[in-house]
Amino acid sequence: MKHHTLGHNGPQVSALGLGCMGMSDLYGKADRSEGIATVHAALDAGITLLDTGDFYGMGDNELLLGEALAGRPRDSYQLSVKFGAQRGPDGAWLGYDSRPAAVKTALAYSLKRLRTDYIDVYRPARLDPNVSIEDTVGAIAELVQAGYVRHLGLSEVGAETIRRAHAVLPVADLQIEYSLISRGIEDAILPACRELGIAVTAYGVLSRGLISGHWTKNHGTDARDFRQHSPRFQGDNLEHNLQLVDVLRGLADARGCSVAQLAIAWVLARGDDIVPLVGARTRERLNEALGALQVTLTGDDLATIERAVPPDAAAGDRYATAQMAMLDSERDAR
Repeated sequence: MKHHTLGHNGPQVSALGLGCMGMSDLYGKADRSEGIATVHAALDAGITLLDTGDFYGMGDNELLLGEALAGRPRDSYQLSVKFGAQRGPDGAWLGYDSRPAAVKTALAYSLKRLRTDYIDVYRPARLDPNVSIEDTVGAIAELVQAGYVRHLGLSEVGAETIRRAHAVLPVADLQIEYSLISRGIEDAILPACRELGIAVTAYGVLSRGLISGHWTKNHGTDARDFRQHSPRFQGDNLEHNLQLVDVLRGLADARGCSVAQLAIAWVLARGDDIVPLVGARTRERLNEALGALQVTLTGDDLATIERAVPPDAAAGDRYATAQMAMLDSERDAR
């Protein structure tokens, strides 16, 4: 397993990270014991970066990780935690709260659920429109000073917000969606990160399973799976996007790998400052994702892939309209 530094001053992390959201929430029914086994398998394979959010399953995902990590040396893994999203008892999304007092309260509960005394990278899940980023980051800076947090991260924010936050406290990494069919960061956000020495932890590298090679138009639906509300998974958009997957399948077959491995390898090839987060919920999917580390794409390979699936190839937005409106990052992508 290769390792990279998150930004100029961030932690050393594995070249591939594990996104744990789906083990508890938003993708429908999940097997908790399999989730814990998948975390163990990831650690045993050399993955050290584990990403979660305090609102995934209203704390359940942190509890799962706390259980899975019991007995593991604390310096053998890094915890990346998002906070700020507010949810009701029915799972409804109620907005964001990144006031300084809320930041510190959220961290206190995360530390308890994760059974740890510090978080490696702590980040607001979204920009709170009612709180200046300077106030939010200032609170995190106090938590860093106190030893409860090691590094500042950001999530789904644009270049201007990145610069403002970085001026208060150095940002280790920006967590944002980035894949073959979600390339909006390339125009302004990624250049700003590289100028400032900020890494990118890329989620959605398989576009939530859409370009994994395993999704079909007859894929079963679960009322708890938010993908049924995603424009990319609906109607004619889905038909169009699965045609792109068929193109990728031909390219993957020619290179002796799976569609998922090709898509992950493409993100890996974008630079050592980009760390893909794979949202594997099972050991089978994890093992497939790990295989991407063995796929070497040449310059000609990358050019062929990008001709076949250009930046604007996908049909449909990556989130529903209401959620897109909450993304500070989309101001730079439009």
